[in-house]
Amino acid sequence: MPTLDRLIDPIRHSPRLPELVRELSALLELERDRREKFYDDVTPEQKAEFIEGEVIVHSPARSNHLDVTLRVAQLLHTFVQIHQLGTVKSEKCLCVFPRNDYEPDVVFFSTGKAATFRADTMKFPIPDLVVEVLSESTQSRDRGVKFEDYAAGGVHEYWIVDADQSVIEQYRLRPASGENEANYELVLKAGQGMLHCAVI
Repeated sequence: MPTLDRLIDPIRHSPRLPELVRELSALLELERDRREKFYDDVTPEQKAEFIEGEVIVHSPARSNHLDVTLRVAQLLHTFVQIHQLGTVKSEKCLCVFPRNDYEPDVVFFSTGKAATFRADTMKFPIPDLVVEVLSESTQSRDRGVKFEDYAAGGVHEYWIVDADQSVIEQYRLRPASGENEANYELVLKAGQGMLHCAVI
């Protein structure tokens, strides 16, 4: 993944820099307004996300998706509770990133973050672990904008579960170094065996 400098450099040297900055500022302002409206309009009953200025409302999930999500959440929740490591949430936990808002299938927050939650908390910080169970309608985002944003936001581990193929992909965050931004490294892709979670 290229560094920010490499992305900005062509714009910085462009004679259209002032015009481009005005356009980007106007886009960001419009996006901020839409995001505030999203916060006002979204209800606890909905599963909705705010991604790149658009509201994405999710349709009901298939039985297999729900079963796998529940199993992963139960396993993580049980281990985390026994060892008092933080908290696990699933399905409608709205996680706020600098630009986007996501509701991952399963998330884990360490004790420091979990200690800040109240009974009425509806907007949560960036998790330490995210698990997404693939579906046809979400696969491109799970492997695209979310993959990039979770890394940029500092989500230490990201698991992608293909329920239909019974395969899990485990990614760990590789810190930024030199000219490269933080990005994910595939640690495991398997349908059986042992998964060692570095975050929990």
